[in-house]
Amino acid sequence: MEGKKKSACLLSAMLSCAALPCSAADVGAEQVVAAIEAVFGVVPGERRNHTKGTCALGEFVGTKEAAVYSRSELFSGKVVPVVARFSLSGGNAKAPDTARSARGMALEFQLPGGGLQHMTMLNTPMFGAARPQTFLDLMVAITPDPATGKPDPEKVRAFKESHPDNRAQADFLASRNPPASYANSRYFGIHTFKFINRDDQVTLVRWRFVPLAGEKQLSDDELKSSPPNFLEAALIEQTREQPVRWEMILTVGAPGDPEDNPTLSWPEGRQQIKAGILTILAAMPQKGAACESINFDPLVMGDGIGPTADPVLLFRSPAYAVSFGKRLGGL
Repeated sequence: MEGKKKSACLLSAMLSCAALPCSAADVGAEQVVAAIEAVFGVVPGERRNHTKGTCALGEFVGTKEAAVYSRSELFSGKVVPVVARFSLSGGNAKAPDTARSARGMALEFQLPGGGLQHMTMLNTPMFGAARPQTFLDLMVAITPDPATGKPDPEKVRAFKESHPDNRAQADFLASRNPPASYANSRYFGIHTFKFINRDDQVTLVRWRFVPLAGEKQLSDDELKSSPPNFLEAALIEQTREQPVRWEMILTVGAPGDPEDNPTLSWPEGRQQIKAGILTILAAMPQKGAACESINFDPLVMGDGIGPTADPVLLFRSPAYAVSFGKRLGGL
């Protein structure tokens, strides 16, 4: 209930974001959400994207090393409660857990004094669109043809040829088997963020969460034999046996590193900082659980962390708000 109240308190502010002028590509949030609905249909009261998911509860303890770069309460060294959600990308509530699609980890850090910090991540180190227009065009391309019930192969081919910014993520997903468990996957912040310290110095960073239990992908045999729904049960069982942990790693940007294009990776060799440990203590089905009603808007940030001008990052907030408003209305 507490998560629902917090999310409801943020709704009016986020819906006002949805009414902002469109992005540089002149794409509206309502337009993108409608395109997602055209591809996957609508499950009333559910998320339009990352519909299939699992809730979890845990805590985070940040490091002094990270506190040098950010004055966020995340890095005070104290225990910060966390509400988490693990998910499959896309709007299919019955998507098989063997699908070669992205996996998500969304975190709501409950900061001292009632503040919130959201982090919404994928298990791919890059996103599949440099601007909202590409994401919209992808949804249009994969919308099922009424005559066949499947996407038109020619439209999909044309999209791939005309949108090179989608290629890196698509190749990444196609070349790797999905994770065997949510607990055995890395998750990337995808975007570049600003860390602001107590002297108001700004450092550009990207973050990722690395599983301390190690990464594990499904084998080819497991990919063929695994049931369509195993990720949730596996995470619940793993957390019953013992806490599941990830280490948060910061990569510090250098002059010239792209900060407004989530499809481009930073060069190897950048400074790495151990920023803290995320511990998931329990997992549960999302129906009625704390994560169900939370809108994991990545622009919900506490003091010490700020957004860059990445057009995809800035667009996510109004798009999430549109979806969230529909969910609250039971649509």
